[in-house]
Amino acid sequence: MTKAIEIKVLDQRLREWGLPKYQTPLAAAIDLFACIEEPLQLQPQEAAVLIPSGIALHMDCAELCAVILPRSGLGHKKGLVLGNSVGLIDADYTAQCFISVWNRNPAGSNATITIQPGERIAQMMFLPVVRPAFTVVEEFSTTSQRGSGGFGSTGV
Repeated sequence: MTKAIEIKVLDQRLREWGLPKYQTPLAAAIDLFACIEEPLQLQPQEAAVLIPSGIALHMDCAELCAVILPRSGLGHKKGLVLGNSVGLIDADYTAQCFISVWNRNPAGSNATITIQPGERIAQMMFLPVVRPAFTVVEEFSTTSQRGSGGFGSTGV
């Protein structure tokens, strides 16, 4: 599915650093830049910080959303993860997109993470949205093999 999405550039430095784009022909997400004025130091286990992405979107399509995901190398090698695990951008949200970042390294480890202005710190993926119609029932119309077994009911 190809859908035109409008991107508004809110931080003109993106024109120098490079507009968000797919880094390879088969990349699933675009990289997002840290649109900050000066280097930001994140101490281990301190509160998450919101970083402006410098862009706003206009998807105008009920069948789309965007998710903000961590860049795997930064998470694995440095401990930089998203403060909310995954960020969801609804199709009707048109304000600036922010990236919640957190230093997951152990407290007292001296593993400070420094984010530089213009650094690629997260990625954004566009996904289809299914909006089902709900039917309230007293009993389900069919059963499944799992039935009402809850969390962990199929084993570890």
